[in-house]
Amino acid sequence: MHEKVRNLSLSGAVGFDSLPDQLVNKSLHGGFTFNILCIGETGLGKSTLLDSLFNTNFNAHPSPHNLSSVKLKSNTFELQESNVQLKLTIVDTVGYGDQINKEESFKPILEYVDSQFEAYLQEELKIQRCMPSYHDTRIHACLYFICPTGHGLKSIDLLCMKKLDNKINIIPLISKADTISKTELQKFKERINQELANNHVKIYQFPGDDDAVSELNVSMNSHLPFAVIGSNELIRVGNKMVRARQYPWGTVQVENETHCDFVKLREMLIRTNMEDLREQTHSKHYELYRKTRLEQMGFSDVDSDNKPLSFQQTCEKKMALHHQELQEKEEDMKQQFILRVKEKEAQLKEAEKELQSKFEQMKEENTREKKKFEDYQKMLEDDITEFNRLKLNYSTQQLSGSHHTLSLGTLGKGKKK
Repeated sequence: MHEKVRNLSLSGAVGFDSLPDQLVNKSLHGGFTFNILCIGETGLGKSTLLDSLFNTNFNAHPSPHNLSSVKLKSNTFELQESNVQLKLTIVDTVGYGDQINKEESFKPILEYVDSQFEAYLQEELKIQRCMPSYHDTRIHACLYFICPTGHGLKSIDLLCMKKLDNKINIIPLISKADTISKTELQKFKERINQELANNHVKIYQFPGDDDAVSELNVSMNSHLPFAVIGSNELIRVGNKMVRARQYPWGTVQVENETHCDFVKLREMLIRTNMEDLREQTHSKHYELYRKTRLEQMGFSDVDSDNKPLSFQQTCEKKMALHHQELQEKEEDMKQQFILRVKEKEAQLKEAEKELQSKFEQMKEENTREKKKFEDYQKMLEDDITEFNRLKLNYSTQQLSGSHHTLSLGTLGKGKKK
């Protein structure tokens, strides 16, 4: 139950009116981070525009046109203006739109955005964390470069922006706006806004709740998508050197508002709404991702009866549920183990039975063979005995015949005498 808050007046100076100054000093000491994702086909001038936006040269290398898939290349730079330090990360989509089949060109981009959210979430969930020194790589602004065809958005543009509109702040830009006339450009803008509305694609709207810049922001929302031009060439116009593009028919100045919307983009992106883009990323897009991921992990703010549930209660409930699941799995594994042991025992008994049957069969065969050999042996022995008997009889007969012959011979000799 909340107590009623009372308003009191101070009788003298206290000092907490210096809190804004303390916050400014602390922010200046720690510096700021800002991360930009550039999406667009190769050759639309993404790197040149960023050089122009931050008035420097990031030394980006030309991207090839023959990549089989979209690659994301991230580079981080330390910038300083006056006494304000900015850690700027630029992520380029190398090879975007160069494939024959462009249906899945958005997937590497989507995975990259989610991976940065996931890295931040994992850092938040650590027991020992250090968020002030953590390098936040979440995308704060997405500059989506539209090819200046004058005919409307391509299907790849609508599909990619629709997949990303609830994850990042999309700012659509018509690149190389000096290639189409002002009349064509205005019609092109109207056609793009109509297609975005028809397909329910949500782009970043400059906030109108800050009285100091609300009027400017609301008026700038009507100029979206910004038609921009970038250049790394400095050309003398009058008495000063300006960024411009030189053509045979004249000079197009990057910072001339009658030539393009570059100044409007820089004013809205950097000078007026950079902090709002950072805040929207954290409070809207990241919070949506965090809520979804925590719900996937089983966390919730209310129980089944829609009553408030603390984080500790959720953890305890989740641990109890996990313990119960482990016990159920353990019991299930135990039952499966017992069942498999029984099946194995049955298989072993069946195998033992088969072996015993084979053993008995072999034993019977062995007994039959043994009896057969014994009968054969006995027959051979009988044959040998019979042979020996016959041999003996034959020998006896031979001896008897020889003795009779001898007696007859002796008798014959006596008679002759």
